[in-house]
Amino acid sequence: MEYLIFLLLGVGVGTFGTLVGIGGGLICVPVFIFFMSAGGIYPYFTSAPQITGTSLVIVLANALSGTLAYIKQKRVYFKAAVPFALATLPGAFLGSYIVDKFSGPMLNFYFGLFLLCMAFIMYHNSTHKHHSDIHELPAGFKFNSHLGIISSMGVGFLSSIFGIGGGVIHVPLMVYLLGFPVHVATATSHFVLAVSALCGVVSHFLLAHIVWIPAIAISVGAAIGAQIGAKISQKTRSKVILILLSCAMFALGLRLIFMGSAH
Repeated sequence: MEYLIFLLLGVGVGTFGTLVGIGGGLICVPVFIFFMSAGGIYPYFTSAPQITGTSLVIVLANALSGTLAYIKQKRVYFKAAVPFALATLPGAFLGSYIVDKFSGPMLNFYFGLFLLCMAFIMYHNSTHKHHSDIHELPAGFKFNSHLGIISSMGVGFLSSIFGIGGGVIHVPLMVYLLGFPVHVATATSHFVLAVSALCGVVSHFLLAHIVWIPAIAISVGAAIGAQIGAKISQKTRSKVILILLSCAMFALGLRLIFMGSAH
């Protein structure tokens, strides 16, 4: 029953994570904190690094599966995806070492603050800017590659610290600062996630941060869910996705800040 629950969780994580291009870590980290740490229903995790390391394995499985689906749909913009992905690598390695300094309450508090900031930015922009539902780039499309590369360095660092993959930052960045259509941004972000998550997973593996039973069981489900999410995304409105995601992030952020400050 435990493994079945993990598998179903993975399917949900993979579907939603691929739909909005965030990789699923945004869901996994709070679930691990609430239900799978000491005192939870399935107490697998004894430290913050284990939570982030295991979450990043699931992010990797989700991102690889989703990326393959998006490449088949020809929605990954490789001129941005490759340099952005390479730029995340140094930060991903550094973040996996920094996370050792975090206690459980510290992870709750800082992850909560991070979610609140991102939720506010995403909600404001999704309700004040028009989002077209096109699935390919307009003719003659250009973007600020220097801004994208510099920002990607920070994305890799935050990705590895919080175990979220970085897509929750990359998608808004590509949409609001670089001018990408939402559907192209989610697909391209997924490619970047796959590369940066692989780098982070290697680091966390070497540091023995990964709890393998939930990592494997949820990852299998996430890989399946990613294929479902990629198909659903073709028929989903961009604005609705961004608003729902921002509301969920805000609620989780408040809860985590409360848990962190209570200790």
